[in-house]
Amino acid sequence: MPITGSCFCGAVSYTIKGRLRDARSCHCSNCRKAFSAQASAYALVDPEDFSWNSGKDLLTTYESNNGAGLQFCRLCGSTLCGTHKGEIHGVTLGCTEGNPEIKLSMHIFVSDKAPWETLPNDGVPQYEERPPALS
Repeated sequence: MPITGSCFCGAVSYTIKGRLRDARSCHCSNCRKAFSAQASAYALVDPEDFSWNSGKDLLTTYESNNGAGLQFCRLCGSTLCGTHKGEIHGVTLGCTEGNPEIKLSMHIFVSDKAPWETLPNDGVPQYEERPPALS
């Protein structure tokens, strides 16, 4: 069953015909700022499995010097996906609809978490920095 997602205002939507993988919650200061939250909940997707259904013309892209970027709806500001060198890399789990059938597999950059955040004690591995498997 395909995975669908959309922004807060509903103007931008997508479909993923494959499965998500490597879901993580990143607690670094960059993700806190980019997602306006204590952490980002993000999962990887194969670019060929991802397609925009509507609103692609409403996307704004921010790309950093290292080629990592985000695409978000310019109407409501929802961050929908991450890119790497212009190609879809993953999606924000908060914008998926229904059950994307994936669970967080790690908390990363917990050494940089906000001082007001309390991490859950849910048995999900926690890494002070980027784990070797993601390097």
